[in-house]
Amino acid sequence: MRIKLSFLKCTVASFLAVVVFSGPALAVNEARLDDLYTQLKDADRAEAIRLAREIERERSNSGSPAMNLLLKRGEDALEAGDLEAALNHFTALTDHAPDFAEGWHRRAQVFVAMEKYGPAVADLERVLKTRPRHYDAIATLGGILVQINRPEKAKQAFEEALAIHPHHPEVTEALDYLEPQVGGTEL
Repeated sequence: MRIKLSFLKCTVASFLAVVVFSGPALAVNEARLDDLYTQLKDADRAEAIRLAREIERERSNSGSPAMNLLLKRGEDALEAGDLEAALNHFTALTDHAPDFAEGWHRRAQVFVAMEKYGPAVADLERVLKTRPRHYDAIATLGGILVQINRPEKAKQAFEEALAIHPHHPEVTEALDYLEPQVGGTEL
C-alpha cells in the first residue's frame, strides 16, 4: 500500500509542477509570437520567409512532448497520404490538447483533403478564435471557398492572410489564380 501511495504522491507532484511551470512558458511564447508577427508585417521577402518559419515553429510547439509527438505522427501520415491515420492522430491531439490551435489546423487540412469542408471550417473557426493571425488557417479557409465556388469570399480570405503575411507565396499564387474570376477581364 505504501508503494502505491508514494507513487501517487510523485505523480500528483509531477502534474502540479507541469501545470505551475507551463504558464510562464506560454506567456513567453505569446510575446515571442507578437514580436514575430510585428516584424513579419514590414519584412522584405527573404526576411518574411525566415520569420514565417519561426512563427510556424512557435505555433507547432504545444509545450508537451507527447502532444508534439502526436502532431509529428499526424504530419508524417498526412505527408504519406494516409488520411485516416492523420485524422486519427490529429483527433487524438485535439482531444488531449483542445487549446492547441495547431492541432485543429492540421486536422482541418486533413478534412480538406477528404473533401469534408463542413468539419474543416468548424476546425478552422476553433483555430481563429485562439489565433486570429494564423495566416495559414485563413489561407486554408480561402482554399475551401475556392473549392465550393465562392471566389469573392476566397479572395477576401486570401487578402486577409496577406495583410498578416505580405509575402506568403501560396496565397499570392492563389490570388493570381482568382483575379480573372473576380476582377473581370482586360480588354
